[in-house]
Amino acid sequence: MIHGFWKKLNKPFFVLAPMADVTDIAFRQIIAKYSRHGKKGGGPDVFWTEFVSADGLCSAGQKKLLIDLSYSKKEKPTVAQLFSSNPKNMEQASKLCAELGFDGIDINMGCPDKSIEKQNAGAAMMKNPALAREIIRSAKRGVELAGKKIPVSVKTRLGYHKNESETWIPEILKEGLPALTIHGRTRKEMSLVPARWDDIEKVVKLVKKLSPETLVIGNGDVKDLVDAHLKAEQSGVDGVMIGRAIFGNPWLYDTKRNQEDISIEEKLKVLIEHIKLFEKLLGKHKNPAVMKKHFKAYVNGFDGAKELRIKLMEAGKLKEAVSILKSYLKK
Repeated sequence: MIHGFWKKLNKPFFVLAPMADVTDIAFRQIIAKYSRHGKKGGGPDVFWTEFVSADGLCSAGQKKLLIDLSYSKKEKPTVAQLFSSNPKNMEQASKLCAELGFDGIDINMGCPDKSIEKQNAGAAMMKNPALAREIIRSAKRGVELAGKKIPVSVKTRLGYHKNESETWIPEILKEGLPALTIHGRTRKEMSLVPARWDDIEKVVKLVKKLSPETLVIGNGDVKDLVDAHLKAEQSGVDGVMIGRAIFGNPWLYDTKRNQEDISIEEKLKVLIEHIKLFEKLLGKHKNPAVMKKHFKAYVNGFDGAKELRIKLMEAGKLKEAVSILKSYLKK
């Protein structure tokens, strides 16, 4: 079992969730800047990339996907998250990620997206524990082929149709995982019910019994750092993964900043910076409509927010959105 950076983290630690078309390199750089990651305090203890197809990385479309795996020195340690049901492709993709300098590799075994499940990947892995274990071994072989020693972890759910953690989790733990992220819902539940942290607590006890060295990260419905600390204390997890709460709030991990002191003006100026960075780094690669998720998140909770948000959503180009924001700030 290779622990790498995992053993160096103070507990409880707080990490950034991998979210498709959200936690891209542009947003991660904004988070790293405004959460003052590193020596200045605050910031996620671990960054995750968006999840990337290992099959795609082994295909002719590799160049495009490599952009999703780009990261800056400010985002350290950074874990590359992959998905696949093809052992050979997972091996090759993991080798590539190790060569690219990632601090770790995480395998997605919980995504409920139908297009991912049609590939027998993501949450579908829970239906086939034998294949899931082979995929973990393949990722480790890929790291070894690269001549590196970085940890391979897994992110999953409580079960597929029902809570199967007592049978599912022990299976993947047999592969010697340094870290396991558990989302407190089943695949069937999607995000339609509250995350069950009482069940996450049971998983913690199970993991500590079967694999004491494996770190457990809880995930689901975490509101902010205060809530994260509370959930860590109550459930006994080693770390907490925060996802949706980061939308429109790159200051979330800043331990030295009072969230209530962040003005509307500052939020909108950071949104402008975010848009410009997205254009610079991803403008030729990603659909600009991706930024609309962020418009909704940054622009809310103040007089005139709805009207401003509608204008931004109707903007044809990102440059137009920037002009709209600048005009609003001049009022």
